[in-house]
Amino acid sequence: MKRSKTESKQEAQWQTTPLANLVRNTASGNYYARVRLKGKLIWKSLKTDRLSVAKLRLGDFLKGENHRAEIVQSASRGKMTFGDAVVLYKQRLDNAQHLKPRAKEYRQSTIDALLKTWTRLEDTDVRNITATECSQWAAGFGKKYCPSFFNNTDGTLRQILKIALDAGARYGNPANEIKKVRVRQKILKLPEHDQFPALVQKVRMAGSRFSKDCGDLVEFLAYSGAKKSEAARVLGSDCDFANGRITIKGDPDTGTKNWEIRVIPVIPDMRPLLERIHSEKDEERWLNNPVVGVRECQKAIDSACKKLGIARFSHHDLRHLFATRCIESGVDIPTVSRWLGHKDGGALAMKTYGHLRDQHSTTMAQKVVFTETAPNVVQLPLADAPVHASHTNASNEAEKKSVGQVKAKYGYAWWASRNPTEVFWGQLNEATWLIPVERFLRIAKEAMGREVFPHETEYRQALIEEFVALVPEATITTLRAKLNVSRNPPTATPLAKTA
Repeated sequence: MKRSKTESKQEAQWQTTPLANLVRNTASGNYYARVRLKGKLIWKSLKTDRLSVAKLRLGDFLKGENHRAEIVQSASRGKMTFGDAVVLYKQRLDNAQHLKPRAKEYRQSTIDALLKTWTRLEDTDVRNITATECSQWAAGFGKKYCPSFFNNTDGTLRQILKIALDAGARYGNPANEIKKVRVRQKILKLPEHDQFPALVQKVRMAGSRFSKDCGDLVEFLAYSGAKKSEAARVLGSDCDFANGRITIKGDPDTGTKNWEIRVIPVIPDMRPLLERIHSEKDEERWLNNPVVGVRECQKAIDSACKKLGIARFSHHDLRHLFATRCIESGVDIPTVSRWLGHKDGGALAMKTYGHLRDQHSTTMAQKVVFTETAPNVVQLPLADAPVHASHTNASNEAEKKSVGQVKAKYGYAWWASRNPTEVFWGQLNEATWLIPVERFLRIAKEAMGREVFPHETEYRQALIEEFVALVPEATITTLRAKLNVSRNPPTATPLAKTA
């Protein structure tokens, strides 16, 4: 009987060993356990290319699989303890490829908390666990732990009991009677604009061996919006000064929280920080080592907050600070969401950061008017028609003269170009409005690939940085060379809007 090409290829890929149930992958050199239990063929990577280590791990694997098989067989006869169900649940966790190691550790912590707070639960027959007992446990557990940990531990309890349900060891899941606890949104208490520089200085000058590095970490987290674990893995080679970008790679194996690599722009405050750190290291050390010399600095933050009388905050709150400052500066929430690595289009950012700080909110509230005339504003009497007309004509003449003086300093009339990128870049870098605001917003939408709102024109630097991060460096170089100021006309009146 002839064997197929597929079978021949599989045999070439796997090499047998003198030990039963142990095979070696010829491509990677790693050893695998291959065992058939209860008619089911089970494969498991032993994560080693050394035969001596593979033998020891194979023994542990076979022992664990035989134990699980006995549990399943006992469950089929209606006998299973909660501890037996936990063993099967842990096996599912180990095999879950969609979960990161940190997520698996968190689930393990919920198991530990569950067994610690429920007396003799591990040895209890799953058939004897009642809905009343589940409710009694939940009442006591909810008083000791925060709502999010309570809900996650409750979810773990449900999943473990579902294993017993699927195995036929019991009917119905008593944990379904437990109600989820509402998680209240955290009230953010972040440093104000004038408090943050003072706090960084306190951290940096604390006198410890790592005080300077701690100050650098506080600034890096606040200026990047990166998580603490992400910032610890940013190397000098990930910082692109030419294009003003930082690449956030995260864990070498699993990447960032969303399993992806993301790129964030270098905001103006970040650049001098990176340049200083770069200047203090030789090129090889800069490129191949983390930018910041420490991974955490919570004690330094706590000490500085206490000295300055600022509410205590955590590393993660610096990520909140970054997002809040961006929104206050006019950056739209979808863009902030992308910088933070969210994948929901801004829904979470809107819920978490949609607020504005008290001071900024009060300022913005003054722009909200329900009547035609704003309160506390004395309306000037209307002038006679001839006088009013003469004033209007004089104003128009002065404005036209000012715009003409500004245009005269350019060697290229970008305001008349049919290229939206040229017009957008030219007006962004010119204080005087040479085109109507309505036209600018239409052109900005084409150049940026998104809706640009009127209030964003007040924060031109933010638009410039976002545009530089979007387009190739060559495009920016071309625009700067083509739209440069080539003449020196008389000084023009700034910010004179055209009709």
